[in-house]
Amino acid sequence: MRKIGRKVLIVNLDPGNDELPYESDLSITELVRVEEVMDHLKLGPNGGLMYAMEYLDENYDWLQKFIKQIKPRHFVLFDFPGQVELFINSQSVKNLLRKLDKEQMRICAVNLIDSHHCVDPAKFIAGLLIALSSMLHLEMPQVNVLSKVDLIEKFQSKTSFDLEFYTEVLDLSYLTELLDEDVFTAKYKKLNEGIASIIEDFSLVSFVPLDIHDKGSILKVLQGVDKALGYTPSNEEELLIQQFVSAEPEEDVDEHLMV
Repeated sequence: MRKIGRKVLIVNLDPGNDELPYESDLSITELVRVEEVMDHLKLGPNGGLMYAMEYLDENYDWLQKFIKQIKPRHFVLFDFPGQVELFINSQSVKNLLRKLDKEQMRICAVNLIDSHHCVDPAKFIAGLLIALSSMLHLEMPQVNVLSKVDLIEKFQSKTSFDLEFYTEVLDLSYLTELLDEDVFTAKYKKLNEGIASIIEDFSLVSFVPLDIHDKGSILKVLQGVDKALGYTPSNEEELLIQQFVSAEPEEDVDEHLMV
């Protein structure tokens, strides 16, 4: 985003992430840390994380001070924890997003799912269900990303279909048929078919493939986010995008983005 002229701020909202692979403009660890919560309240990692996010929700004024200082036409990347409970069970993240919305911020959720899930039909369907649950719970624009597709070549022989089948979420009956071939998952045939039917009935989930080494792939994800936000690049930015795509690959690729 910075290479195409956008002004970007990064906010770390993962209270368990002490060693950031990027330089944040604000970090929740200045307010609360999971390790300290676990020590004081005798909670496990997930319980500590849930408490920390609820604490942020109750002390929103800490984040609001930062938000009030943001100048117009700035993009803010909020790096949330990856635990799905926060997005499909807890109200803390949903409440936080509602408060940000009242600050007149256009908000879009970007949900990443590892492409390795394509190898296992059960894991892929579970990922679809999580993505759908998140979309319905958060009630906001969401771009679902199938990450690390550059690595899919290593296990392409283990996938039953091509990449388009997984990104476009085509007929899931083919996946449920594969589940029927497994001794364990075959026991839950009706449940699997029911879950697949729910996902297809809503018809909301699809994925943008992301290869962090491919500039065009990165831009497609960004364009999906822009569309969700209702943002239209300026002519000057369009020129910078063309220059970014045509430039020679750099040796110092942000390696942390591949994690």
